[in-house]
Amino acid sequence: MRPFGPDGSSRGEGGRVIGGDIHLIRSAVPHRSILAVVLWMSGALLAFSATAIAVRALTPAFSVFEILAVRNAAGIGILLACALLRPELRPGLKPRRFGLHLARNVVHFASTDGWAFGLTLLPLATVFALEFTTPVWVALLAIPLLHERMTRGRFVAVALGFAGVLVILRPGVETLQPASLLMLAVALGFAFVAIMTKHLTRTESTFSILFFMNLLQLPMNLAGVSGAFWLRIVPSHALALIGVCAGGLLSHYCLTNAYRQGDATMVVPLDFLRIPLIALVGWQLYGEALDPYVFVGSGCIIAGILYSLRSEAKTA
Repeated sequence: MRPFGPDGSSRGEGGRVIGGDIHLIRSAVPHRSILAVVLWMSGALLAFSATAIAVRALTPAFSVFEILAVRNAAGIGILLACALLRPELRPGLKPRRFGLHLARNVVHFASTDGWAFGLTLLPLATVFALEFTTPVWVALLAIPLLHERMTRGRFVAVALGFAGVLVILRPGVETLQPASLLMLAVALGFAFVAIMTKHLTRTESTFSILFFMNLLQLPMNLAGVSGAFWLRIVPSHALALIGVCAGGLLSHYCLTNAYRQGDATMVVPLDFLRIPLIALVGWQLYGEALDPYVFVGSGCIIAGILYSLRSEAKTA
């Protein structure tokens, strides 16, 4: 039986008023989950940044396939060790939805490969601007595929976040070329990965999602390597390799848990913060110039996120 409002109307799931003159969609995400999403996404952003720094340190000596193969192999080893020490994790070694695991990782691998190829065809600013249409795609796809509601706060966060990215990157007419279609396909691919991740969190543990991500993508990456590349590893690579392995595992662990705690349309706007965060990392570690547009665009991104979180908190 649905509870009735003071005007005699009934309130359905998600806070939608069924009768009367009010037609307000309220968030179904409680305060505790909103905080959890923010904390998990903060961890994901920090881990992604650490991984990017480590990859940059290793690229003079190793290909992308070799770096990712090491990350996958280390991830499998770490997760198996965790399963050995914690028996409650072992059921995750047998997936309930192997087909969805396989589809997610094939699309993720192909999108990552397409992204790397796009870097050789387009200016960096154009690549990142097109890649960061992913949160917009996720927000749109989550409505029909996940049956999520696009609240005003979430719409504002996505719109201001995308506007902020465009302000920071300012892609020009070079965006309008055939290679741009590849990057749009890559962005759409990453969006489907996010949607499939959210679907998997409904039945699969975070441990299972991470384990099969590394297990399935390891042979894909090994297919792109040549020879015994691990023989080129020297002691000076140790810190960067630890960063790739730990950062890669932790970033996906945090991101998966963020999707578990909140709707995809609430999680994805926080991902826009990756661009200003990486810009600050480049300035601090590599002496890269900070463009004033980074601050303007970051302001748009943060304003949208704060508005969305405030809206979620009010309606929780």
